[in-house]
Amino acid sequence: MDTIASLFSFITWPVSWVIVQFHTLYGAIFGPDTGWAWGLSIVSLVVLIRICLVPLFVKQIKSTRNMQVLQPKMKAIQERYKSDKQRQSEEMMKLYKETGTNPLSSCLPILAQSPFFFALYHVLSAIASNKKIGVIDQSLLDSARQAHIFGAPLAAKFMDSAEKVEALGASLVDVRVVTAVMIVMMSASQFFTQRQLMTKNVDLTVKTPYMQQQKMLMYIFPLIFAVMGINFPVGVLVYWLTTNVWTMGQQMYVINQNPTPGSKAQDQYLGRLLKSITTHGEVRGRTKRNTVKRIVSKGPDRNDIERKFITGLAKLGLAAQEDGTVEKSDTAVADAEGGAAQRRQQPKRQTKAQRHTGAGQQSGAKDTDSSESEPTTSLQKKAPQDDKPKPAGKPASGSSRQAKSGQRKGPQRPKHPSKK
Repeated sequence: MDTIASLFSFITWPVSWVIVQFHTLYGAIFGPDTGWAWGLSIVSLVVLIRICLVPLFVKQIKSTRNMQVLQPKMKAIQERYKSDKQRQSEEMMKLYKETGTNPLSSCLPILAQSPFFFALYHVLSAIASNKKIGVIDQSLLDSARQAHIFGAPLAAKFMDSAEKVEALGASLVDVRVVTAVMIVMMSASQFFTQRQLMTKNVDLTVKTPYMQQQKMLMYIFPLIFAVMGINFPVGVLVYWLTTNVWTMGQQMYVINQNPTPGSKAQDQYLGRLLKSITTHGEVRGRTKRNTVKRIVSKGPDRNDIERKFITGLAKLGLAAQEDGTVEKSDTAVADAEGGAAQRRQQPKRQTKAQRHTGAGQQSGAKDTDSSESEPTTSLQKKAPQDDKPKPAGKPASGSSRQAKSGQRKGPQRPKHPSKK
């Protein structure tokens, strides 16, 4: 870790300068040698870095959503050119270029803040070794070594020996308890951040390997941070815990205000929006109008959640407009009521016995109608019955079945004279 941190030594001067400026501010409030002054300086450094990385975070969201949409097409390309890896790569690059998607955009925030992370680690390691670094002179170095967060020095690690911890003016038990609690909180925040992304902000209509990969990362990342955390100084744990909490809050805001289409979060968001429109009779807020505008522009390409929202507006007698507003519309009410009436008028499914009985009744009714409708003429007189006896033991099979089943009643042939 020290070797990697030394690679980013070029950025230690600006990182140390920012920390010293914040320390001057908080030192005037809490005292220059307190853990609050130095701890809040690190927290403020994280907040400043994350604010500067907001544009990259927006790109990350767009890239992640584009990757989710492209997963079915990517899978089709892999199946089609599975024997030609070069052609497969060419088609993948062509697909990325046509859709303007960059697979690396989802990693940009992490890659961008990595130099600051390692630079801070380098600064805290120098403080633990009692070495001046950047703009931190000897007086600031002594102040930082005296600063403790809940009894643990900023430069102490979970794996440090008792002698090294005592040199920083603390006990090994305090250091390990504080670092263990911070490692658990850091891993938990990472797990919760990934979990809310998978359970609320993923298109449920698309089942792709990408979702399985994200589920694996949901469990793997916290374990990685837990293992690495035992080698981080307390100050670095403060940094990483703060950035995880920031990411969790930032993602929660995005999920609530700009959810992924087709996700559970979109269903909840459009439900709240419909309730707001019901209460106020209009779309309030530019962000909400832009949401309605996007739904209207999709036309027939809307997903089921968006169609449900449009239907809910129609039941209120409102129609969404292209500019994101809503207006009263009698046609929308008629369409909504007509659709509901059609759904109510659908016949229920009958059993096989009910269909058989109904068919028998219909055929009997047709026979009755035809017999009543035909006029009786001299040519249509009843033909005399044949007196020739029929051989015994061969009754009409159809008549016997009908008589036994009782489903159809009609004229029966007379019995043989010998059986009377």
